[in-house]
Amino acid sequence: MKIELQAVGTVVGGRAEPTDDDWDRETAVVALDASRFTAESLAGLDAFSHIEVVFHFDRVSEDDIQYVARHPRGNTDWPKVGIFAQRGRVRPNRIGVTVCRLVKVEGTEITVQGLDAIDGTPVLDIKPYMTGFQVRGVVEEPEWAKVLMAEYW
Repeated sequence: MKIELQAVGTVVGGRAEPTDDDWDRETAVVALDASRFTAESLAGLDAFSHIEVVFHFDRVSEDDIQYVARHPRGNTDWPKVGIFAQRGRVRPNRIGVTVCRLVKVEGTEITVQGLDAIDGTPVLDIKPYMTGFQVRGVVEEPEWAKVLMAEYW
């Protein structure tokens, strides 16, 4: 099944290159498509401390997409795991999701901190982060994932 999506906005600022780690240092703006949205589209969003940003890894080539198991970040000390057991950008639909701190809302622009998308990235959706959607129960993850994320933010 083919699904077509239209970006709701674009990431402006922050990093120009998709380098790993230290993303919490980054401040960027999610600028809505002003031809489709107004400030009313963001009414009430400023009452939240965090938002989820869904975006498209548009600069990942179709040739780079992974369908089989690989070592995360190419680190052979970590096990080979399937693309759906990691959050890398070389995924089949090239979709990223990040919870980031909302700094301010101004007109059709949202300033955020800790968005791991680069300047010019198409934004597919924005959702307020609500504690009611947090995980239920104990979270389990392998040790390599904890090590990988130790300096990510």
